[in-house]
Amino acid sequence: MKCYELQGPDGAEGITRVERPVPQPGPGQVLVRLKAATLNYRDLLTVKGGYGSRQKFPLVPLSDGAGVVEAVGAGVRQFAAGDRVVGSFFENWHGGEPSEARMRAALGGSADGVLTEYRLFPVHALVRTPAHLSDLEAAALPCAGVTAWSAVVKLGNIKPGQTVLTQGTGGVSLFALQFAKLCGARVVATSSSDAKIERLKQLGADVTINYKTTPDWGKVARETTGQGVDLVVEVGGVGTLNESIRATKIGGTIAFIGVLAGPPAGNSRLPLMVMQQQRLQGVTVGSIEDLQAMSDAIAANGMKPVMDRTFAFDQAKEAFAYMASGAHFGKVAIAIG
Repeated sequence: MKCYELQGPDGAEGITRVERPVPQPGPGQVLVRLKAATLNYRDLLTVKGGYGSRQKFPLVPLSDGAGVVEAVGAGVRQFAAGDRVVGSFFENWHGGEPSEARMRAALGGSADGVLTEYRLFPVHALVRTPAHLSDLEAAALPCAGVTAWSAVVKLGNIKPGQTVLTQGTGGVSLFALQFAKLCGARVVATSSSDAKIERLKQLGADVTINYKTTPDWGKVARETTGQGVDLVVEVGGVGTLNESIRATKIGGTIAFIGVLAGPPAGNSRLPLMVMQQQRLQGVTVGSIEDLQAMSDAIAANGMKPVMDRTFAFDQAKEAFAYMASGAHFGKVAIAIG
């Protein structure tokens, strides 16, 4: 079978296509013929040995994939050949609270990922693909989808009438916008591009702010909503945290996810977070139960992930470069089948 390997922390240019034997499923295992994979910002970091990925080389990159069951091992009754499935980001986190043991095996980081034609999964780590999604769309779910679901629904506990602020137009942010609207919330969405802002409005954003022309966007968001937003889906990291604090209402929550924006500018507003009794909630994807709950909600509502561009399997390096450019609106995918 064809797959991509990273021999060391050399970045996307170090990814090499190789041949490996097709693995055979043992007891409790499922062999999946992968049809599609998608990229996350995390993948740009893990191929450089960052983001706490704890790699052992050679490593197959990417965490998010979807495909078709090829064969099952002894004792597997839940799936059969031909079933369409999605694999969980964390294979050992069935449900409940996170722990070191449950989060140890992260695809495309501490464990081989999905940029390969075939992969073995433990049967408990798979969920059925929502019937209305293509394999390319389903491949967007495991990391970006579950992260946004955890931020908005599971940990954010967003209710109808509340307000969520999203940052940019990457996969997590667009999923967060969609989930917030499913919950009946208002959405304040930011972007540095007026063209992308128009697309955010089409997805249902109630208020939009260009953060390049409005650097004090947190203040503007607070003024626009009257008292501040209930939840910020913070993908920028410390570089945008100050404005997120300004945007968040007293008693609100900042779901801290990403590291896109670099170091902070100016003085820290962390004291304001204390005075306003805000909560800073770290979010790292979620469990297999979370993936199932999110998939059920997506199926029930006919929701579709926002897809940007699809690359062929032999264009993997080009896909990484396009992701790194920041030009995308939604998910960047690689067709494997």
